[in-house]
Amino acid sequence: MSGFKSLFKQTFIYGLATVLPRMLSFLLVPLYTNPDVMSVEEYGRVSFIFAYFVLFNVVLAYGMETAFFRFFNKEKHPENVTSTASISLVVTSFLVLGIAFLFRDFIASAIEIDLKYLNLVFIILLLDALVIIPFAWLRATKKPTKYAIIKILNVAINLGLNVFLLLYLKGLSDDFDILKSIYKPDFEISYIFISNVVASGVTLLLLIPFYTKIKYSFDSNLWKRMLKYAAPVLLAGVAYSINETFDRILLKELLPADISEVQIGMYSACYKIALFMTLFATAFRLGIEPYFFSHSKTENPQKNYAKILEFFVAFGSIILLTVVVFSDIIKPYIIRSEDFYEAMWIVPLILIANFCLGIYHNLSVWYKITDRTKFGGYISVFGAIVTLVINYLLIPHIGFKASAIATVSAYGVMMLISLYYGQKYYPIPYNFKKIGLYFILSIVFSTVYFYGFRENYYIGFGALIVFLIVVFQLEKKNISVLIKN
Repeated sequence: MSGFKSLFKQTFIYGLATVLPRMLSFLLVPLYTNPDVMSVEEYGRVSFIFAYFVLFNVVLAYGMETAFFRFFNKEKHPENVTSTASISLVVTSFLVLGIAFLFRDFIASAIEIDLKYLNLVFIILLLDALVIIPFAWLRATKKPTKYAIIKILNVAINLGLNVFLLLYLKGLSDDFDILKSIYKPDFEISYIFISNVVASGVTLLLLIPFYTKIKYSFDSNLWKRMLKYAAPVLLAGVAYSINETFDRILLKELLPADISEVQIGMYSACYKIALFMTLFATAFRLGIEPYFFSHSKTENPQKNYAKILEFFVAFGSIILLTVVVFSDIIKPYIIRSEDFYEAMWIVPLILIANFCLGIYHNLSVWYKITDRTKFGGYISVFGAIVTLVINYLLIPHIGFKASAIATVSAYGVMMLISLYYGQKYYPIPYNFKKIGLYFILSIVFSTVYFYGFRENYYIGFGALIVFLIVVFQLEKKNISVLIKN
């Protein structure tokens, strides 16, 4: 158990790096859903553009971050890995986005994004691509504190500028002549992307020392091997982006124009309530990914991997049930207009979906350690197919509810497929009885409460207490050891 001390320390710091910035950015949801700032339709338009962000970011990274982690721990000369990966991403980022700028009119028309927003999107994508390897290097060299500070600063700047530009600029422009040239009426969406540009630019400036310290040597043989490893990761990333955000794009395409952006706005706002599960799963993944690779050659690493998943499912189950029980108490603090509340129906499904995704990331250790990353691509593609099929079939009939059903179905299927093939190619002694109990019991309690006894807090709180007692009874020994360590 003491071997987990380093893991939990890193997970805690990476958790701060993920949770605190996301909690700061979380404050943007009540800002954007404030009827005095923007309408449901305008929020839907912003969410639609950000859906493309996820896809473009994956393409520009093309799996090089994961390949960097694998080869940094595998190669005798990790500095060559750092240099080769950095040169590769810098060249491809400038090349791809340079071409995109040349054809921006065609792209804007094809994906239905206003050109003035698309130009800002391209700048943000370039700035974000240039910090991929520097951030990965901080994680690989165990510098979580610096990683956390820069990540937190990025979102703090973003948040501060959003608040200033959307809430205070208009009033202050009447008192200060210098601000009159900055303020423009009906410019809210542009202000959001300008805030992102500034935050991403400052982040790159803080990481410039990374580019001044590395030795610029390009190993073409190493690069080819990294690309071969990264290709399935890219495929999986594209599939992931389809699972994660393509539903907004499909809602825009498959619903009538007069209601599509409203549905996207409602769906995207209520989706944010599942952020608590996303934060936990992301922080955990950031902590365990380097751990998986660095401990792959130790004696019997499978035993530790099994225990890690057990911890994840126990904590994740508690988060799932807690958020579901208190979701209606939480929602007015996150979503400031009742115009969005129709989509609260999706909350348990999106929470369960992200829980399944977190389990999938834990299970994915088998194909990363055994260099069978192609399976990750296959599994994610299958999940994307599930997403697309369900959305295409059901969106015209039930709108945003179809997207929630598609999301939980896709991630659930991916989790089960990864478990099956993982036990076939890299058996790990998971405690299926305990993990299954936590997983199934939390889902049953959550769905029965929300769809059958919603806002009856005697039943909801009672179910939560019963579940906590079950977890404590089964985990009290492990909890005691973790506290001592």
